[in-house]
Amino acid sequence: MGSSAAKNGVPFIASLRPPAAISGGTMELRGESFSTGDMVSPVVRFGDAPGRLVVGAPSRVVVTVPEDAEDGVVLIEAGGQASNAAPCIIGRRVAENLHPVANPAVDSFGNIYTTRSGTRGEKVPVSIFKIDSSDTVRPFNTEIVNPTGLAVDSNGMLLVSARNEGTIYAIDAAGDVETYAEGMGVATGIALDGADNLYVGDRTGTIFKIGRDRQIFVFATLEPSISAYHLAYGPDGYLYVAGPTTSSHDSVKRINAEGEVEEFVSGFGRPQGLAFDFENRLYVAASHGGRRGIFRISQDADPELVVAGPGIVGMAFLPAGGLVVATTSNIYRLRGEGL
Repeated sequence: MGSSAAKNGVPFIASLRPPAAISGGTMELRGESFSTGDMVSPVVRFGDAPGRLVVGAPSRVVVTVPEDAEDGVVLIEAGGQASNAAPCIIGRRVAENLHPVANPAVDSFGNIYTTRSGTRGEKVPVSIFKIDSSDTVRPFNTEIVNPTGLAVDSNGMLLVSARNEGTIYAIDAAGDVETYAEGMGVATGIALDGADNLYVGDRTGTIFKIGRDRQIFVFATLEPSISAYHLAYGPDGYLYVAGPTTSSHDSVKRINAEGEVEEFVSGFGRPQGLAFDFENRLYVAASHGGRRGIFRISQDADPELVVAGPGIVGMAFLPAGGLVVATTSNIYRLRGEGL
């Protein structure tokens, strides 16, 4: 049943999916009286910023989120009348002109670490940046070539994979660097378990496990990836792995403690960063069902798009709540309510 306002020709938003987006993502609004029959398209506003209409129909609108969209609410204007304001979450860009290729990392203080990774073998002036809680962006490392995977251990050390040379580095809070492990092939995604064992994805087909004593083991073997493995260690004791292949129908796999690999969920296009939220739910950056963004995965349902947006390579959950999203060039913050 529609609202009384809609029955009087006033547009009414009944639902909005997904609940969150970054600039360039598409949102679908459903409701009533979105068009008036006068061939004038409705206007969808994110605060004062109008979005670009992709689909317009009396009960369904698909709109692209504009660059200057405001977080908070979205409404539709049609026939000179405005709809109810529907809550939405819009990512705020906090850093740009970067080159992340995997998840950002977050420490216990809420500092964000991300990369300007560069092409293979390229040495850029600053390769790792630190973004504090006030969104001040500072250089953190200038030495590491092609930093790729990032993770923070229980001692606050930032671990970094360098795909150019197959080395893992450890960086302390002062920015001092030491070599943590070598010989990791084309080292891409990394993840830590609860005991600070480090898992490293060599995209040519090997997952390594490095103990706290720095002993290195071959943990599992997989089909090679055309770009990178992305890893997340789950609360169930499985290591979850995404890695784009030449297939258009890729899967997220998981690996048990014995190194046995099984398919967890399939049907993704170019799956990349993986992360668990504080309710132990798994998220993946990918394409699925013609939509692009971040999907939440459950065992008994289709993947649910929760953040729409192009070019997303990774994400991280903040200790105080909210989500950090990395695209191929930018970092966004999203508040956590409603995700």
